[in-house]
Amino acid sequence: MNSRFPIPVGAVVLDLDGTLLDTVDDLAVAANAMLQELGFEPLPEPVIRTHIGKGLQNLVTRCLAEVTGAEPTAAQVERALAVFEPHYRANLCVRTRPYPGVVEGLEALRQAGFPLGCVTNKAERFTLPLLQQAGLAPYFDLVIGGDTLPRKKPDPLPLVHAAERFGVPPAQLLLVGDSPNDTQAARAAGCPVVCVPYGYSEGAKVQDLDCDAIVASVREVPSLLRKVQP
Repeated sequence: MNSRFPIPVGAVVLDLDGTLLDTVDDLAVAANAMLQELGFEPLPEPVIRTHIGKGLQNLVTRCLAEVTGAEPTAAQVERALAVFEPHYRANLCVRTRPYPGVVEGLEALRQAGFPLGCVTNKAERFTLPLLQQAGLAPYFDLVIGGDTLPRKKPDPLPLVHAAERFGVPPAQLLLVGDSPNDTQAARAAGCPVVCVPYGYSEGAKVQDLDCDAIVASVREVPSLLRKVQP
């Protein structure tokens, strides 16, 4: 844990699923509709929750592995993705909602003068309409999806790219996330990282993640920061 607070920060980026938005219900509906269409039994939502975080292809791959007991082939994953995507598009923001404190936290960060970005492993074709439908799109100056760049989290590239776009060094770009993907990407990029405890941490305990602080909600993030000019 970082005892050097407030952290000097020039811009803030936030993860999407499990940090800003509670998406598990809609993802589970789409995943189970996919499985049933492919002839499999549905999975319990808690199981699906542990597969969220590395993008939709990983979610589909892990769901197939759960129901078949074997690692699926690339062809099987491709077929399943083609079945999954229409179901997810139809259920993109039915029960998905911002977590408590998210809107208040984003408002406070904007009022404090922080440029904001969303950095997620979800593909842009789902990320952009999801942010719009959830009412969060106006807060973000930059959105980086899982297919925006050649590599995604836990690779540091999305964070390095965000820092360059915002004109700040990585050491002054804060990532707010919920999973090992986020903390590993931040450490590799040289960014400070704060975690929320309520998200999809792929079965890991948030207390075990390599982060600078754990906050109960995004609402608490501004109190940890000192704004620095790029």
